[in-house]
Amino acid sequence: MDGEDDFEPRLGRQRASGGRRPKGYANRVAQAAGLHGHKRARGGSGKGGKWIGRGSGAGRILAGRTNGAGAHARRVVVKTSLVRLRGKGLGAARAHLAYVQRDGVTREGAPGELYSRESDRVDGREFLARAGEDRHQFRFIVSPEDGDQYQDLKPFVRDLMNQMERDLDTRLDWVAVDHANTGHPHSHIVLRGIDDRGRDLVIARDYISHGIRERASDIVTRDLGPRSEHEIEARLRREIDQERLTSIDRGLLGRMDANREIVLQGSDAFRHGLETGRLRTLERMDVAQDLGAGRWRLADDLAQTLREMGQRGDIVALMQREMSRAKVQREAQIHERESGPLVGRVLIRGLADEHRDRHFLLVDGTDGRGHFVDAGQGGGIEALPDRAVVRVTPRAGEVLDVDRTVAAIAERNDGRYSQTLHRLHDSSARDGFIEAHVRRLEALRRGGVDLDRARDGTWRIAGEHLGQVQKFEERKVAKQPFEVEVLAKGKLENLALGQGPTWLDRELEHPSHLHARDAGFGRELRGALAARRQWLIDQDLGESRGQGFRLKPGAMAALQRRELLTVAADLSKELGKPFVESQPGHYVEGTIARRVEGVSSHFALVEKGRDFTLVPWREVLSKHIGKEGGGIMRESGIGWRFGRGRSGPEIS
Repeated sequence: MDGEDDFEPRLGRQRASGGRRPKGYANRVAQAAGLHGHKRARGGSGKGGKWIGRGSGAGRILAGRTNGAGAHARRVVVKTSLVRLRGKGLGAARAHLAYVQRDGVTREGAPGELYSRESDRVDGREFLARAGEDRHQFRFIVSPEDGDQYQDLKPFVRDLMNQMERDLDTRLDWVAVDHANTGHPHSHIVLRGIDDRGRDLVIARDYISHGIRERASDIVTRDLGPRSEHEIEARLRREIDQERLTSIDRGLLGRMDANREIVLQGSDAFRHGLETGRLRTLERMDVAQDLGAGRWRLADDLAQTLREMGQRGDIVALMQREMSRAKVQREAQIHERESGPLVGRVLIRGLADEHRDRHFLLVDGTDGRGHFVDAGQGGGIEALPDRAVVRVTPRAGEVLDVDRTVAAIAERNDGRYSQTLHRLHDSSARDGFIEAHVRRLEALRRGGVDLDRARDGTWRIAGEHLGQVQKFEERKVAKQPFEVEVLAKGKLENLALGQGPTWLDRELEHPSHLHARDAGFGRELRGALAARRQWLIDQDLGESRGQGFRLKPGAMAALQRRELLTVAADLSKELGKPFVESQPGHYVEGTIARRVEGVSSHFALVEKGRDFTLVPWREVLSKHIGKEGGGIMRESGIGWRFGRGRSGPEIS
């Protein structure tokens, strides 16, 4: 080179030293930011971090605001959830849209109406059709504290979404519906997870956590004007007697010393009176103690206790609202896990927490009362027939026998478990029984338990395996506190005359002390039990003994066969094939066609070319519908093997 101008750069492919692949752009940005003191969000990767994504600049600025436009700004609560759509998510999205458009959510008690940027009426099916290939969607619940001052929330929501488009620098595809069926009018917004170029929409965490709320607060403050001193003082006075965590409580907790004591400040007469009144309320709740001379001690669990009280208050209000809407007159109570099993008819299934997809059941119990049951997350309980009779049982949340067996085998084999080792441990164990242990391990691994499976099928079991399993079960209980078993569908009087075995038969022979009162569902159950008892006597399947009753020997088997033959006769007409009844010890084979519903039992339809048979249904068969299978009929069921060669593992 003769001089500086003779250098000619040539751009080529980026290369990394050491033969490694070059880092992605997001990783390199994250690394550079780290050199300048920026930290990634906890648990974040190179592609994560609270400052990565659209709206990060606005999010950082808005997060730095202490209280929006100051103490006089209008407050807005914003709850956000990100929902994955691929797989089963689209069905859940469809159910969510149907729920937010349900009856009784407007001021007039009419169904909710979806709207968008341009239209006051939108077809939710078209919106979901556009979202069919989306990876995810965002859901927002936006609730202005002074939302009741809006005649219509649509202009507010449209202003908010327009502002979000400017902050995120992309056009957004969204629908919303307004609800006025609670004390606080609010809007549900569903936002597609793509930008205006069809790429995945990633929103910075700061913007999600702070930005949307601050923008909404600005709009409400602009629309309604800043809060006056009178409004602020009136809201604070209302907090004095509330049985929930309030802003006054947060201020008290913030001034608490190491001994959980505070001293009332007398410089501001209004604040002093406010805090004194609140502390007297907390004293009546036994969560605060007056030490004299303006000193108070707060309970260790004050915040948690008040949050739980607030949740219970919300549940009670929800029960009263839903029962009034359904025109059900019942004394209502919350069904706790410690209360044990509950039998009753489902009156209502709904959402207790729309943000967390937390469902509830309102059950008309045998005691004549309405019971609010925390049904957990929506996917945990299958769709229930209209007015189904159910048994609600608390989940145990405990380590299972299969877990102890796996741990015992692993302890004797240097922390390893396999089907071969299981057979050496217990030579009498059948293949299907051992396979159940493997399925349990697979479920635990998917649930986050530390497990490793080698290519040869050997599992590496950690020394603290049972402790991890216990935590796994506790997480399941938190997600789904109760098991819900359907006992009957439709009217009980139809069940009382059913040809198959019913739970009424078991209740007559072995009463479970349901204490059926002569009110509500209890009265209905009493009548059904009396009718079933007389029907069994008339059919020579049962007999009275003084004040008691018993089924005759073989009665349940006779009822099972009656139901089997009734269902088979209907299927024979439908399929145009004869029914062949399977017998214990005989080999059953054919194509698992479908599940067939009886009055009280479920059957698997096994079809052959010229005939068909029915066998007891097991949930594991749902994965094998359409496949050829076979096995020996036993009293305990069938040990199924599938495929033409029948070489797969046995499934009991």
